[in-house]
Amino acid sequence: MKMRKNVNVFPCELNSTSLSEDDVSKVGLQPIKDWRAFGLHGYPGFIFISNPFLPGSQQFWVKQCLKIYPQKPNVCNLDMHMSSVDTENIWERSIDAIQRKGNRKREPKTLLEKLRWVTLGYHYDWNSKTYSPEHYTPFPKELQSLSHKVAAACGFSEFDAEAGILNYYRSDSSLGIHVDESELDHTRPLLSYSFGQTAVFLLGGTKREDRPTALFMHSGDIMVMSGPSRLHYHAVPCIVPSPAGNVLPPGLCQRLETEVQDEDVIQSVSQEDWDICSWYLQTSRVNVTVRQVLASGQSFPATQTSQMSEEEPQMIKKRKSESGYERDT
Repeated sequence: MKMRKNVNVFPCELNSTSLSEDDVSKVGLQPIKDWRAFGLHGYPGFIFISNPFLPGSQQFWVKQCLKIYPQKPNVCNLDMHMSSVDTENIWERSIDAIQRKGNRKREPKTLLEKLRWVTLGYHYDWNSKTYSPEHYTPFPKELQSLSHKVAAACGFSEFDAEAGILNYYRSDSSLGIHVDESELDHTRPLLSYSFGQTAVFLLGGTKREDRPTALFMHSGDIMVMSGPSRLHYHAVPCIVPSPAGNVLPPGLCQRLETEVQDEDVIQSVSQEDWDICSWYLQTSRVNVTVRQVLASGQSFPATQTSQMSEEEPQMIKKRKSESGYERDT
């Protein structure tokens, strides 16, 4: 983790007794006592965890992000242009063309390459910047389990994963400065998982003009934004190309070393599936953010709605829906 010299980094003490080694290994995590976690002076509540995943387990989460989570009934940017039938199985509609890549100089982009975002659980409305009870599908149990364990290690044992946003970054993608404030409960943390190529992450302050601190986010790294830092501005200005060319980060080249048990969330990824995933990640990054929308016992306000404004120009609607947080691609 690299940043401004005048920002002090300090080790964070996590709750290593909150979960057993067996509990965390089921979701592909090392024992909590072995995690390397850091905080930043001036950013209370911000925790950076340097790749706590067990060797080989990142592959499972990458496959979920590329093959499983874009499936219906989840929502993605392609729904703005295509029928639900055409976006029903993005993975299956892409793999044949991906396997042919390299045989032709100019091959049209596959649906997987056109994927920019996917929403889970309470589906975030990019236009109204709200959640609503009408736009909800069951949150993935395995991602909920992973997030509960990460949150518990950071002191948030009551965290309930209710919404997720997956952002898919190509080599020329970026994410504009923003603050995640649409959730109705800000006392729970925002969790962020990175997979694939390295990104530069800018962590700002409570004001848009505050000077940010720059960090590298490598594959497997986890960020937790809680407390005052939960509402800090942040951005992803660029993806950092590998100096060795189109290669995978080391943590993604390892296969599972341990035998998978029936009760484990983590499962082995077939070589066929991993060939597609590794091809994609040679030039891309996937980021998963998980958040709790409602406090325990809280309900949505009666007036809460995620309907688009009828007065908003169609062109603006389309641009926002495609790009998410005003992302440049």
